[in-house]
Amino acid sequence: MGHDRPYSAGEHGFVHPDAVMDAALNWFFLLQGEPDNREITAKFEEWRSADPTHDSTFKEVAAAWALPETDEVARIFDQRLGRRDASLPATVVAFRRPKRTHVHWLGAMAATVLVTIGIQQYPSLSIQWQADYATAAGVQREVTLPDGSTVVLNTDTAIALGFEGNTRSVRLLKGEAYFDVVHDPSRPFEVVAAFSEVEVKGTAFSVRRDDDEDAIFLERGHVEVRSLADPRDRADLEPGQAITATATAISAVQPMDGSVTFAWLKGQIVFENEPFSAVLGELARYYGHSVVSSWSGFDDVAVNGRYRLDDPERAIRSLATTVGATVTRLPGGILILR
Repeated sequence: MGHDRPYSAGEHGFVHPDAVMDAALNWFFLLQGEPDNREITAKFEEWRSADPTHDSTFKEVAAAWALPETDEVARIFDQRLGRRDASLPATVVAFRRPKRTHVHWLGAMAATVLVTIGIQQYPSLSIQWQADYATAAGVQREVTLPDGSTVVLNTDTAIALGFEGNTRSVRLLKGEAYFDVVHDPSRPFEVVAAFSEVEVKGTAFSVRRDDDEDAIFLERGHVEVRSLADPRDRADLEPGQAITATATAISAVQPMDGSVTFAWLKGQIVFENEPFSAVLGELARYYGHSVVSSWSGFDDVAVNGRYRLDDPERAIRSLATTVGATVTRLPGGILILR
């Protein structure tokens, strides 16, 4: 049987990137759904005995399912799902023991255990197809563009290039990037994000694209920011200034501290009187696995500190210590703070 899954992918629409884990997940939930089916049990035993890794991987799935922390994750998810709490990672899903012997629920049940084995949301196919350069969580990369300008991609970032003729254009598909643009008055340099377009001729700045807004930070030079919703809505930035853009408008220009904003370029992240939940969310961007805080009492605690980005888990554990939280690490890397 090799690593074959016990039923077709079409029944639930998810295929784990690791073939053995994918099969183990499917066998586990199939057995949960039909524990008295002798034919299924016999085929499962055949699969498990075919390779030692089959047995060990299946035991990992079963152990994750049995952990008491899975119920904690379920409780948090149930409380926050309706209001889409930004502090709850999108990869956290509800855990519920099966209540019906029916294979049609396998897709949903398989999804619930993904969090305990560290499965993250991979970039959508559309982003993969569009991107010329991309980084995974916790990875930074510097790229030299065709005109000699440089761009540093921060964690979990993707960009697409448009350099033809007199056009110098970069689309920020997701994440955050820092641009150091070669001066060329005859060829404006443009960066397009979700809600904004930034035009420069030669300068250094960064753009961050989140779900609900773009943020632009200027280190040196001059940039013009335009709203994609209304090109007449625009603003000029001077060094040390920042601005955000949403689906409807751009904000007023705000001052920013470059030593804090651009610290990630030096492998650090700095917080000054930031809410605990916001700090945890930032560190989670670099960690690459789900991070869950199970007590809302942490949310209003103000955090000041400087953390290294080369070991995000250590940074998260250090943050937890500052508020007296304990950290539980589930199989696959998920961290639960409580």
